[in-house]
Amino acid sequence: MIPFRERNPVKVGAVSLVALVLLVLVAFKADSLPLIGGGDTYYAEFSDSSGIKPNDEVRIAGVRVGKVKSVTLDADHNLVKVEFKIRTSSKFGTETGAEIKVKTLLGAMFLALHPKGPGQLDEGKTIPISRTRSAYDVVQAFTGLAERSQDIDLPQLASSLNVLAEATKDTPEELQSTLKGLSALSANVAARDDQIRTLLANLRKVSGVLSQRDQDIVQLMKDSDVLLRAVVARREAVHRLLVSTSQLSVELTGLVQQTRGDLKPALTNLKSVVDVLRKNQSNLDNSLRLMAPFYRVFTNTLGTGPWFDTWISNLPPAPSTGVGQ
Repeated sequence: MIPFRERNPVKVGAVSLVALVLLVLVAFKADSLPLIGGGDTYYAEFSDSSGIKPNDEVRIAGVRVGKVKSVTLDADHNLVKVEFKIRTSSKFGTETGAEIKVKTLLGAMFLALHPKGPGQLDEGKTIPISRTRSAYDVVQAFTGLAERSQDIDLPQLASSLNVLAEATKDTPEELQSTLKGLSALSANVAARDDQIRTLLANLRKVSGVLSQRDQDIVQLMKDSDVLLRAVVARREAVHRLLVSTSQLSVELTGLVQQTRGDLKPALTNLKSVVDVLRKNQSNLDNSLRLMAPFYRVFTNTLGTGPWFDTWISNLPPAPSTGVGQ
């Protein structure tokens, strides 16, 4: 076997380059592989795409179960066909409906499935347009606009515009100032277009993070509900505590007011006593230190019983009374 160092570097480089290209292709087509990109593929027909696009989420009851693979136009039937893949084992019946819903305030969409009917919808089946609903129907909106425009009286509209032009020809200074202010405001907004675009992009990121943390927010709200229920359950105890505290403060206030005349002299005398004790602090310390041995011996003497012997020196003997002679 030829060692690796002695192999032709051109062949080694060519093989390495082919391997890298294959790895890149596998990375881009990972969803199509049988082991990595598993899941069942379904289709749904809509009258309008409503802003749905590939890689948007597919949800059932708010839970993410897959994503949109492609959005194509069926020109023969004048409808939009959405291909989506379900990656979980979620079950939905043969009468399941689909709806395109708004995910964020900035226009992000998702495909919502509404399970209905018995059994399980077979893989590759299409949800017909009779069981789907778009977020908004452009065709219906323009149809309504056409019907409305047909009812407009064009001569009367032209006459109204001529009257409006005649009325605003000699407008007062206040109205002209207002129009100038509106013009300046619109120019200022246009000048801040980049900042507004950045703000909207950041808002989209925030809304995306909130959408990803929707389960955490729901759990937080549930925990808050438990806390509020506990507070409500302890409401009577908290009420009694506050009432008792209020009554205690009233009693203490009355006590202080009634004994104010006695407390002032007592506090004054207490200050004098404290000053005296502070001046004799060293004498008190020595007294307590010297009394310790005496109390220890005295305690040992009395610890043997109710009787004890003691001897006092330097006292003369007691005089004789002559009794018993």
